[in-house]
Amino acid sequence: MTNHSETTGSSENGDLSGPATPGGRAHTPCDSPGDEHQITLRTPAELADALPYLLGYRPEDSIVLAALRDRDGRGRFGGRARLGIPANADDWAGAAGQLVHGLVTGSERRGARPEQMVAYLCQEPARGETGREVMERLRPLAQKLRVECGALDVPVVEALCISAGRFWSYCCDDAVCCPAEGTLMGLPGTSVLAAAATYAGIQVRGSLSELRARLLPRENAAAHEQEAALDAASMTLVARILDDTGRSDVAGETLDLAQRVMRRLTGAPPVSGMPAEDLRDDQLLGHDEAAALILGLQDRTTRDHAAEWMEGDEAGPALRLWRALARRCVGPYGEHAAAPLTLAGWVAWSTGDELEAREALAMALGADPDYLFARLLHQACNEGLDPESVRRCLRTERGGRGGTGGGTPGGEERAGAPGKGEPAEPSSAPLTPSGRRRRTRSAASADGARRRARTRDRESGAKIGHPRTPAGGERPGVARAGRTRPRASGTATGRKDACAEGRGRGEPGAEGGGERL
Repeated sequence: MTNHSETTGSSENGDLSGPATPGGRAHTPCDSPGDEHQITLRTPAELADALPYLLGYRPEDSIVLAALRDRDGRGRFGGRARLGIPANADDWAGAAGQLVHGLVTGSERRGARPEQMVAYLCQEPARGETGREVMERLRPLAQKLRVECGALDVPVVEALCISAGRFWSYCCDDAVCCPAEGTLMGLPGTSVLAAAATYAGIQVRGSLSELRARLLPRENAAAHEQEAALDAASMTLVARILDDTGRSDVAGETLDLAQRVMRRLTGAPPVSGMPAEDLRDDQLLGHDEAAALILGLQDRTTRDHAAEWMEGDEAGPALRLWRALARRCVGPYGEHAAAPLTLAGWVAWSTGDELEAREALAMALGADPDYLFARLLHQACNEGLDPESVRRCLRTERGGRGGTGGGTPGGEERAGAPGKGEPAEPSSAPLTPSGRRRRTRSAASADGARRRARTRDRESGAKIGHPRTPAGGERPGVARAGRTRPRASGTATGRKDACAEGRGRGEPGAEGGGERL
């Protein structure tokens, strides 16, 4: 699993909320499209049952914090944060501090400082271990969370361990409601809270591992064929990308191919279930096509044009394509997954699926921690910012090229693809993930930023730099020619300059040259 933190936004749109009461219980109104329906959470059992609805999925091997804040005399669940449980107990203190401080400071920036906290530890027993033994083993971690919260004057009103279908409370010693052997969790979807959440439109999408499976490289017989196709494609495409004229040609070919595949996905018959959907999409994408697209998207400008397929009829097939390409980044090409994973995260965020967006962007950073575009989007998504500012900028860029940067998957072949004999323009998205304040630029200032970006690119001659052998290197005894990844030069492009408005304020992505967007 990726061990990263994810912090959701406030709970004003259909999330569960409720006022804290003495003893660490919460009355929970469920915001619905109609009148507000209150649900009272009086017991640890009800709090344990609420966890999947707070996150939108069933966490595994996780530390979860849910903030409570007062509003009109009633407490409400505010931000939530999750972090994987470190395997080494020596890392627990750092993980607890990171999670608590991240949630509290993030909530403060949104003007809703937590007043109380509910903590969850979720982990399944190892072989030969019982749920109760898991609870006892994790007790020091629960105590560290309580200490970190207390240091910030945010008391933990309940701390629960969920393991092996049971839960235990670290705060309650009443054997009636919290027996030593633990309490059985209710069947999923059978509680009053589950019914209210369903009515309010809150969905639980299974486990986090099931969501990740849609984005992880395949490990089957076809993976060897895909790796061979990537080896063959890199022999020709990398050399072309490193050439100015060839680079623009590859950009146009990549975008044209992506649109053809998107139309193919759009016309595919529907199937039931996520695994079946992914298998269908995999069968519609050839190994050579996937290799050409994966390598073509390593070019920053090509990726930016592809990011314009973010809404309307284009978003669905684009997201399916980016998922499929992430699954094809097999073997030593794992680092190449940063581009399709970032695009998948961006489209998911743009279409309102923050859960998949955060996970895809976190996985992109796992593939390449220096991928600045993923870092900016991941922080902005976690800060609860509105993606409309990025969409607006991409629409402007696309309109500035006369709509040639991306076509409709169901339409005709795109004519005048960027890169046919002339370099594509760098795009600029005014993404400000600092969480301090959303800034809306006027059209005139946005145009000025783009002109300045183009001038910088012309003066610096920014282009793809020397290829770098991906992590893992060559396999012993196997000669692999051309397995390189085109890298951007250290000179920043227009998008980086426009997006990283936090430069000089210590925010991610504000560093100088050498980072890739």
